[in-house]
Amino acid sequence: MSLPRFFCDVPLASGALLPLPEALAHHAVRVLRLRDGDGLVLFDGTGGEYPAVLHVDGRQASAQLGELLPREAELKGGITLVQGLPSGDKMDWVVEKAVELGAGRVAPISAQRSVVQLAGARADKRLAHWRRIAQSAAEQCGRNRLMQVDTPCALAEWLRQPPQGLRLLCHPEAADTLATALSVRPAPAHLELLVGPEGGWSDAELQAARQAGVQAVRFGPRVLRTETAGLALIAAATALLGW
Repeated sequence: MSLPRFFCDVPLASGALLPLPEALAHHAVRVLRLRDGDGLVLFDGTGGEYPAVLHVDGRQASAQLGELLPREAELKGGITLVQGLPSGDKMDWVVEKAVELGAGRVAPISAQRSVVQLAGARADKRLAHWRRIAQSAAEQCGRNRLMQVDTPCALAEWLRQPPQGLRLLCHPEAADTLATALSVRPAPAHLELLVGPEGGWSDAELQAARQAGVQAVRFGPRVLRTETAGLALIAAATALLGW
């Protein structure tokens, strides 16, 4: 049985006796019912992981860290999922599964046709929630680096950012397929995959994307839900590129 894994937002070092942050200690001791002397694994997001032994003394909990294990579970290339905000709690699912599939970044977009429009304190609260989901997903799936979740913004604002790699927008009427777009040589080292909300991107957003050099691609004969499309693109792209 694998040891429980925890992200620890403090620097870790081999051999250290680390007082556990309150939230981590509560989850380990009160929620998971770990006991004094139990094993666990800690990682701080900088790479690798530390096997550790839990020490519980009353309300205090600490971990005796072992040697760094330089184990990684990252893709060979980078993937950013640019996700038009879906309705309800679908974004929770997208964030969690994007972590499991290996994405390095999710950029939530308040698209013109998004039912959910976030701003101010509401946006901050939702962003913190998504980042907690990303952390929990990394703990569960074995990644030792946290997926970045950006602050929601409009598509035009996101497009002003310098491209990190090949930018592909999923559109059912595109001339090129995903496989065709990924067959370029040299193969891309980073992908930015754009998926619209339930109603898709508006004509103005599609035009802005084209003008910014984003390539539209189609993905199969069926229309996928927004919470499915981006995840399917990640899985297909990583398979096609051998990542």
